[in-house]
Amino acid sequence: MIERLLPDDVSCAATREETVPDGTLFPEEEALMARSVAKRRNDFATARACARRAMAGLGLPPVAVLHGHRGKPLWPEGIVGSLTHCHGYRAAALAREQDVLSLGIDAEPHAPLPEGVRELVTLPAERERIGPQAEEGSGALHWDRVLFSAKESVFKTWYPVTGVELDFVEADLTMHQENDPGGGGTPGAARGTFTARLLLTDPALPTTLRGRWRIEDGVIATAVLVRPNWREEGGD
Repeated sequence: MIERLLPDDVSCAATREETVPDGTLFPEEEALMARSVAKRRNDFATARACARRAMAGLGLPPVAVLHGHRGKPLWPEGIVGSLTHCHGYRAAALAREQDVLSLGIDAEPHAPLPEGVRELVTLPAERERIGPQAEEGSGALHWDRVLFSAKESVFKTWYPVTGVELDFVEADLTMHQENDPGGGGTPGAARGTFTARLLLTDPALPTTLRGRWRIEDGVIATAVLVRPNWREEGGD
């Protein structure tokens, strides 16, 4: 599903599997997970397995993917990318930095946010905008979770370039749903785009980021991508 949200020069890999065979992780990765509970280890390992498949799509050999502050994946030189995992879905997206400045992906279960979370991660204006959408025949589309996932993708795009924390309420998102769900007959499928107006700015990135979202088989996927020449393309 992630590959439908990103251009062809981004190598994507995903799986619905919750576990991977023993020996999937490199020794350095095993060391990072030595004291982790089984769920954390499985999330880490399945995402790394996807990363290795995405590397192969770029013609790269498999290497360990360690992480830095806030879990930022440490990619091979010249590569940018993003990882995500949720129950029932794991994915990786990688590109060469000559083609892509930064990208972020996220996956979430298509279900309402836990009670009280919506108010913590959204702005009043965002809640006002998604309220009418939910009342205009969107059915069981959980806009609060789609919005949350989109903000995660925005953060994953922002942080590797700036090295600065971006709070959920420092990006004002507007969601758009496309008329044609494009699900190919998949029950509950939907798709669309979003724009994120950054309230915390940095000269390395445009003040508005644009992304895409999609829902299939109970999973929400979102993605944001910024090109190196965003200024030449009229980015603001």
